[in-house]
Amino acid sequence: MKRKVNHFTDEFKLKVVQEYLQTDLGVTDLMKKHGIRGSSCILNWMRKFGLSYPTEDQVKIASQMTKESIKSKQELELEQKLKILEKELEHEKLRTRALTTMIDIAEKELKISIRKKSGAKQ
Repeated sequence: MKRKVNHFTDEFKLKVVQEYLQTDLGVTDLMKKHGIRGSSCILNWMRKFGLSYPTEDQVKIASQMTKESIKSKQELELEQKLKILEKELEHEKLRTRALTTMIDIAEKELKISIRKKSGAKQ
């Protein structure tokens, strides 16, 4: 008696493998859920896509990275304040440049020295 062979698309295979890795369902549960007959199909698919169940070290690293990526309220406030200060600094640089240019023009046209001379008076 011939057995019926199921042909699954790569998208379906990848979906099942990701479900296996991201949930607590076992291989047999997923086989029943999706109607997969081969006992090692899911593990073969994992090898095909280069995926494996994460080790304890990988789980620790992933949890550490998520903890670091979550910013506290104080960090967010400080970042906002930093952006405001950077804008203010840029504005002051432009203002200083404008004043310097204005002094240069006044000195040239009026032929008087406006800037303070360096060095001590004698």
